Amino acid sequence: MTSNDTSRPTDPDCLFCKIVAGEIPATVVATTDQAVAFKDINPQAPLHVLVVPRAHHGDIAQLAAADPDLLAGVVALADEVASEQADGQFRLIFNSGPRAGQSVFHVHGHVIGGTALGWNPA
Repeated sequence: MTSNDTSRPTDPDCLFCKIVAGEIPATVVATTDQAVAFKDINPQAPLHVLVVPRAHHGDIAQLAAADPDLLAGVVALADEVASEQADGQFRLIFNSGPRAGQSVFHVHGHVIGGTALGWNPA
């Protein structure tokens, strides 16, 4: 991993690092100094936004171990987005590992809402 700011590691091959850097376009709905929220390209509900930390961490466990305050910032941005777009009612999903459905290995939370949600874990 490399970074111009050593407090914010990045991966030059990471799709989400490139979105955070503005190198790849995305429909950004909210930002903070810690995280970026943008619309999922394959939405599964009326509200389906990804929230990613600006710093590169592979998955939720790595982020929690390395920087719990950053994890709190990601969750706070998810709550802000859901408050504005889904009356504050949402599901926040982090997939960790390929068998769990993670396909981009930069931690990201899926903010799902805007409708009554059933339960289907697989």
